[in-house]
Amino acid sequence: MSISKPAQGQFIAEAVEPISTAAALPGCVCAACGLVVPPTGPTVAPTSVARPIHAQLDAAAAAIEARMIAWRRDFHAHPELGNQETRTAGIVADHLKRLGYQVHERIATTGVVGLLKGEGGEGPVVALRADMDALPVAEEVDLPFASKVTTQWGGETVGVMHACGHDCHVAVLMAVAEVLAELRGEWRGTVKLIFQPAEEGLPIGESGGARVMVEQGAMIDPKPDVVFGLHVTSAMPVGVISYKAGVTMAASDTFRITVKGSQTHGAMPWKGVDPVTIGSTIVTTLQTIVSRESDINRNPAVVTVGQFKGGQRQNIISDKAELLGTARTYSDDHRGS
Repeated sequence: MSISKPAQGQFIAEAVEPISTAAALPGCVCAACGLVVPPTGPTVAPTSVARPIHAQLDAAAAAIEARMIAWRRDFHAHPELGNQETRTAGIVADHLKRLGYQVHERIATTGVVGLLKGEGGEGPVVALRADMDALPVAEEVDLPFASKVTTQWGGETVGVMHACGHDCHVAVLMAVAEVLAELRGEWRGTVKLIFQPAEEGLPIGESGGARVMVEQGAMIDPKPDVVFGLHVTSAMPVGVISYKAGVTMAASDTFRITVKGSQTHGAMPWKGVDPVTIGSTIVTTLQTIVSRESDINRNPAVVTVGQFKGGQRQNIISDKAELLGTARTYSDDHRGS
C-alpha cells in the first residue's frame, strides 16, 4: 500500500496493484482490530512486516468472498425502504445468531445490533456500522439480480432499488462478522455490529434511523470507544480507500414548503393565486442561500429541491403546491444559520 496526502488534506490509501474483493475485505475486518492493536493515527506498516493474523484474515476473506457477493445480490434483488427492512434485518439477525453473537433486534423498528467478545482478554469496544435501506428509485439495468420491486411512496407507485450501495454495506458487515467470529481467539475486547434502518430518510411524519437507534440505547451497554463506517463509491477504482481527518460527509436536513394559492380556471389566472408560479420563484430563490449568503470556501453547502407537486389538471390553477428538498452542510453553526 502507498499513502499520499493531496494539497486539500485528503489522505488516499491506494493499492499498488488492483485487488479483488477478497483482498479488500481484511481491511474492513482490521477496522475492528483496534482489538488487535490499539487505535492510532493514520499510519502504514512497512509491507515487509506481517503479523500472523494478516495471513489468517486473507484466508478467511478469500473463503467468504463468494457468499458475500451472493448476499449482496440477494439484498439487491429484494430492496426494502426505510423502516420496512424486515427481510434484510431477519437475514442479518439469523446470521449473527448462528455465529454466536448476542443479538438485539427491532431497535428503531428494524435495526439490529450484534455483540461479540474476543477471547484474547479485555480491550476496547469497537463498533462497525452498516445501513440497510433502499431508495424509491426504479432500476433500469437488466441484470439477473436487478430489482423488480415496487411500492407506494408519497401516494404513488414507485420502484425500489439499492441505488446507494447499502446492499453492499450489509453484505460486507455480515462477512466481517463471520471472519471476526472465526478468529475470535486472536483478538481482545468487544465488537459491536450496528445494522441501521432508514438512513435515507423517511416520509414526513415518520421517525427512525440513527437518531432513534441512539435514543433506544444502541450506543450504550457497552458504549463504543470508536465507531467505524464505510460507504462504497463508483468514483474510485477497486482497491482504493479514501479517508480524511475531520468531517467527510455532509449533514442532510429535509424541508417541506407548502404554498397556498386560490384555485381558478387556467384561462383566467387573474381570478386566483397561482401557487405553482410562486413555488417556481421559491425554487430559484433558494439557490441564493448558497450562492449569496454562504462562504463556500469555508462552509460548503448544497440546497436541493427534489420534488415539486402542484395541481391535478393542465387547465386548472391549483390551490396548493408543495416543495420537498434537502439542505446539506458541514458544521453545526452553518446548519443552524
